Amino acid sequence: MGDVEIRRSARRKRTVRAYREGDKTIVLMPAHLSKAEEERHVRSLVERLDRREQRVRPSDDDLQVRAGQLSSTWLEGRAVPLSVRWVSNQNSRWGSCTSADRSIRLSDRLKGMPEWVVDYVLLHELAHLIESNHSKQFWALVDAYPDTARAKAFLEGVSWQQRSAP
Repeated sequence: MGDVEIRRSARRKRTVRAYREGDKTIVLMPAHLSKAEEERHVRSLVERLDRREQRVRPSDDDLQVRAGQLSSTWLEGRAVPLSVRWVSNQNSRWGSCTSADRSIRLSDRLKGMPEWVVDYVLLHELAHLIESNHSKQFWALVDAYPDTARAKAFLEGVSWQQRSAP
């Protein structure tokens, strides 16, 4: 089952929630639950997280290939990153770009989201290799992607939901 950390809270009344921090599973639960209820919830939630993680997820190599395809299709091949990879240390951004070394990092929170959402974030970061700011020219590049508005709305909804979660 791996390393599991139980965090009990007197403020938490009914809900039990689990998430991963690196290799560790964090389980949030009400303080009043019995040891038997704790074990049942932990087993169930860890199994659910394991199943979710076993779904096919894009690798860093897949991202590099996808970046090339998006650049060719939407940016006339002008954005050529040297490195595109998933990172786990971005909790307040979906992606980032360093123009100096032409590297792009996407938050692993995007894994499992619809492909068109990941494509939007990747294209957004690719556009920064051409325009390093959020100028009109930058947004003209990004807005060429037909799912830009839909993906931005999707990500805003996810962000709102995450801020509202207990």
